Amino acid sequence: MKRINIYSLRQVKEKSGLYELDTKRILSPDTAAEIIRKVLELDQMDVEYFGILTLNNKNEVAGAHILGKGTINTVIATPRDIFKAALMNNAISVILFHNHPSGDPTPSPEDIQMTKRVEEAGQIIGIDVLDHIIIGHEGRFYSLKANGLI
Repeated sequence: MKRINIYSLRQVKEKSGLYELDTKRILSPDTAAEIIRKVLELDQMDVEYFGILTLNNKNEVAGAHILGKGTINTVIATPRDIFKAALMNNAISVILFHNHPSGDPTPSPEDIQMTKRVEEAGQIIGIDVLDHIIIGHEGRFYSLKANGLI
């Protein structure tokens, strides 16, 4: 006799809130950065956080996920963690994001390399990586898409 476990997956919403936003749809990096700042307040954190916005087929946010908390200058996120959350949200696409506690949103070589790995993984499973937004201080942010790095 062999015991076989039977599983089901459920997504549990931790919280939700109503936010005053200019638009429901993400049509530009500015919109994505505004949502990240207003909803998650990453520009005020003293360590790096990494997460994703999951999007439906209308480019509306289906969910916001914080996937990692790091140190003052690094945070680890794997394609597996990213796409596990995206698949659970039934996402068509994702926007990656993280903050730089130094306040300077300029990407590091590691930021660019990780983004390319995640983008390749997304192509394989059919979930587009639309952008990677790095949040700095005083409203500054860096969009890898807008700067031709995606």
